[in-house]
Amino acid sequence: MSTRSILVGSYELKRIYQRNMLIGFGIAGGAHLLIIGAIAIVISIKSSQIIDAPSVVIRSKAELIIPPSMSKPREQIKVATPEHEIRPSVGVPEPVPDEEAPEEVEIATQEDLAAMAPVTPIEDLEDLNVDMDVEGIIDELLPTPDEFIPFEEAPVQIKTVKPEYPPIAQRAGVEGVVWVKALVDKEGKVRDVIIVKESGANAGFEEAAIEAAKQTVWKPAIANGQPIALWITYKVEFVLRQQ
Repeated sequence: MSTRSILVGSYELKRIYQRNMLIGFGIAGGAHLLIIGAIAIVISIKSSQIIDAPSVVIRSKAELIIPPSMSKPREQIKVATPEHEIRPSVGVPEPVPDEEAPEEVEIATQEDLAAMAPVTPIEDLEDLNVDMDVEGIIDELLPTPDEFIPFEEAPVQIKTVKPEYPPIAQRAGVEGVVWVKALVDKEGKVRDVIIVKESGANAGFEEAAIEAAKQTVWKPAIANGQPIALWITYKVEFVLRQQ
């Protein structure tokens, strides 16, 4: 085969390849255009459809304020309310057996307590039959024997009571010394007396010292310019009169 024949065959093969490639591109492009056109037609048809909305008829002004629902209205759930009124209870809850426990209990609020208060003020506690232990409350507020209370002026005796000499010690010729600790309140009265150090004679010196200390009157201690209650310790001597 000559060289001229080979060149002619190559040229014919290249021309056929180019023609087939153009035909393939044309078919592919037409197919894409066809698909895009079909999608556009479907969208156009759907958008052109008219949606039938339900007609609403307004018969009064009240319907203009709250328009009727376009969908199916939901059924409202009715909750049963108790017909009896529950009065609020006042006080501290106490445990009781299950069969005695009330079914419903409501704790009173501040408003309920204010509404339950009497209109007229209470001027005398005796009207309410209130038994108040005033002495017991005061005793709880008094200092303990070991409690340190700072003061500016110490208590001063203004009425001294000499203890009675025990007869048994006098007959036996026994002498002794007793240290007592007395609680002097704001008015200078002795509230309580304890023995700090005994005489050791067992002859009645301690009892006589306590009895005399309870009758002693003091000028109360002063702190910040005000009288205060304070424990005071002092010595009581029992000495026989020399013949």
